[in-house]
Amino acid sequence: MSVPSSDSEFVTRADASVYETEQPVLYTVADGIATLTMNRPGFNNAQNSQMTYALDAALRRAVDDDAVKVIVLCGAGKHFSAGHDIGTPGRDINKPFERAHLWWDHTNKPGGEYLYAREQEVYLGMCRRWRELPKPTIAMVHGACIAGGLMLAWVCDLIVASDDAFFQDPVVRMGIPGVEYFAHPYEMNPRIAKEFLMCGDRMPASRAYEVGMVNRVVPRDELQATTYALAAKIAAQPRMGLALTKQAINHVEDLAGKRTAMDAVFAWHHFAHVHNELLSGDKLGGYDAKAMAKANKQAAASEGESA
Repeated sequence: MSVPSSDSEFVTRADASVYETEQPVLYTVADGIATLTMNRPGFNNAQNSQMTYALDAALRRAVDDDAVKVIVLCGAGKHFSAGHDIGTPGRDINKPFERAHLWWDHTNKPGGEYLYAREQEVYLGMCRRWRELPKPTIAMVHGACIAGGLMLAWVCDLIVASDDAFFQDPVVRMGIPGVEYFAHPYEMNPRIAKEFLMCGDRMPASRAYEVGMVNRVVPRDELQATTYALAAKIAAQPRMGLALTKQAINHVEDLAGKRTAMDAVFAWHHFAHVHNELLSGDKLGGYDAKAMAKANKQAAASEGESA
């Protein structure tokens, strides 16, 4: 007689998400440059699945349009992105979507499989898709670029930041070793990456430039002009030459271990989720969006920075 395996047990989870917009990503094209604008300014462009799939669709649209040579990613409102949505009314973690990769739906899966399957799709899988698309991408960063916001900036080929921008991955306070697309020791020196993660402090744009994470830092009122001048210069280059150059450099990064290291850290990341749940009953170690924002503001105030 066969015995059902434990993974045959499915879970029912209610989707209570309520969206504040039907356009979480805005799309425009001018002079060979596509602009993708994250459009949840009331929630500092926190990334729910609605936004993630909209970004994927917009990037596909830009790749398919032969008139587009370069893609610029930016955020509406005060900040580039406050990271993954862990507390807004639009947090749609239990909503099924038509998936872009060959992972099964996560919403009815038990235990650690729930987040592992979801984040293979919407975080690690999506970010790798976006990093490897053949057209040059530029992140235009202002204000906060926190945790999941880092992932969106890091998959871009270039980053132009305003002088008021800051970068931060504070998820170690949740007991988690950094965000899912773990590019930290490739975006900065490993010793700097350890400090960045272990302290969880804000890294100002000037420091991000010093460690090689950012291409240019400019005054806030010059950010857009500088970014689009750079995009226009790149757009004047041959399309295939740009694609091959991007492939070549990405390949060198992967030969240096970026992809395999990321796979390992993704597993540790999800061990941390399960460990948290066993200890506290909460996958995020008791932190939600408000708690994380409060901790960030307290840390900034203690350092004499603007919150």
